[in-house]
Amino acid sequence: MKKNYFFAGLLATAMTGMSLISCSDDDRPKTGGSEASKGNYVIAATVSASGHDTPVLLTAESLESGEITAAGNGLVNEGATYWVFYGNKYLYALNYNQGNAGTTQSFIMNANGELEKRSQEYNVNRFTTYGYCDQFIMTASTGDGPTELNDANGYTPQSFLISYLDVEKQTYTKNSVTKDTPFLAENFLENGEYVTLAGIEQVGSKVYAAAIPMGLSQYGCMQKNEDGSYKWVLPGNEDLIKAESGGQGSSAYEKDELQWTQYPNECHIAIFADWTLKSHKVITTDKISYAAGRNRSQYYQMNWLADDGYVYVFSPSYAKTMADARQRTTLPAGVVRINTKTEEFDAGYYYNLEEKANGHSFMRSWYISGSYFLLLMYDRDITEAGKVANQLAIFNASTGALTYVNGLPSDVSGFGSTPYMENGKAYMAVTTSSGYPSIYKVDPANATAARGLVVNVTQLNGVGKLE
Repeated sequence: MKKNYFFAGLLATAMTGMSLISCSDDDRPKTGGSEASKGNYVIAATVSASGHDTPVLLTAESLESGEITAAGNGLVNEGATYWVFYGNKYLYALNYNQGNAGTTQSFIMNANGELEKRSQEYNVNRFTTYGYCDQFIMTASTGDGPTELNDANGYTPQSFLISYLDVEKQTYTKNSVTKDTPFLAENFLENGEYVTLAGIEQVGSKVYAAAIPMGLSQYGCMQKNEDGSYKWVLPGNEDLIKAESGGQGSSAYEKDELQWTQYPNECHIAIFADWTLKSHKVITTDKISYAAGRNRSQYYQMNWLADDGYVYVFSPSYAKTMADARQRTTLPAGVVRINTKTEEFDAGYYYNLEEKANGHSFMRSWYISGSYFLLLMYDRDITEAGKVANQLAIFNASTGALTYVNGLPSDVSGFGSTPYMENGKAYMAVTTSSGYPSIYKVDPANATAARGLVVNVTQLNGVGKLE
C-alpha cells in the first residue's frame, strides 16, 4: 500500500501583507465569490486574528483550480505538529510538544462526505522521526534505556524508544525497554557511538532506517580500557568531552558526553528484520555523510524506496556545519542507492548533488514516482548563517539531472512541509508575502509549477486526500 503523507507547519511563517482572518462571523474573509467546498481533498490550515490561531481542516473538490475559504467550510481542531495521512483512509494529527508527550487525534471521511474525528486520542511519546510499517504509524526517538544497565557512574545507556499507532484498531503501544529487551542504541555501529533513527521505510517485511551517529553518550564516553584510557574516544579527541553540562534545546549536552560524531564521513543504514526492530544488520558507505535533514530535534527522512526496487539515500552533508574540524564532513551533499535484493549499496551509483546545485545543499527530500524526487533547496551554502530553504528542485535518479523548478511565485515566504503526491505530480502548499496561500502542482517531467487551488486562510499546513 502506497502511503501519501505530509508534515504540518511552514518552513517560513512570515506573512507580510497577508490578511489576518478570524473565525467570527463578522471577521470572516470576503472571498470575492469563493464558496464553501466539499470534496475528498483535505487541507490543514490556520486562520488568525487578534493574536489567536485557529487550526481548521478544509475540504476541496480539486487541487488544480478554484478558491475556498474557512467560512462555513471546515472542522476546527486542536492542530498538530505533523498531519499524517495513512493512505487515503485516515488522517492523524500527530503532536510533538517539545520534550513532552502530545495529544494525537485521527480523522476519517464519513459516508456523508464530511470530515469526522474518530473516538480515540493518544499521548504519543517524544519522537524525532516517523514512518509507516504494515498497519502502523511508527514513531521513534533515542533516550534513556534500562536503568538496570547503569554503569558504575550511574550513567544510563541509550535505547530506541518506539511507538506504534495501529490505524485500524485505534490502539497505541510502546516497545518494552528493559534489561532483557534493551533495544540498545549504544555502540550500534561498533565504534562506541550511539545513534538515532531517521526515516522509517518499509521494504517488503523489512524496515530501512538511517542510523545517525550522535557521538558518545555519558555511558559510552566513560567506558575505559584496562590501562585507564578511553575505550571509544579517538586519540586526540579527549578535549571534545564535555567538562560540564550546557547548551539549550536540541543542542543541550551533559557532562562527560562527547557530543556529535567522530566519524562524519560515513553513512549508515540499518535494515531491520521487521517492525519490532529487534534484529538488524547495518550497511555503510563512505561516499556520503549521514542521511538526515535537520531542524532542531527533528531528523528528516532521506531514504526512499522507489518504483525500480532500489532504496535511494540522500545526504545534505549537515555535518559540514559542525564547529570542530574533527567532526566536520569533507563530503559534499550527494545521493547513493541500495539494491534491496542484495541489501548492499550499489557500488556504481553516486551523484554529487552539491556540484549540480552550484554549491548549495538541501533540507528535505521526497519521492514522487518513477525516477523523480523533489528536493527543498537552500538558497546558499549549508554552512552560511541566514540560509533559507526556499527553492524546489527535481532530481532524476535515472539520469542524475538536478533541475530547479520554474513557475513558482517570486515572493515565496514558505512551503508546506511535505507535498501530496498523485498521478506522478507533487502538490505543494506555497505561501507568499503578497496574497493568500495556494496549492501548486509540480510536474517533475519538466520541472515546472502551476498555481492551483487558492485557500483564503492565514497559513497552509499541508494537503492530502481521504476517501
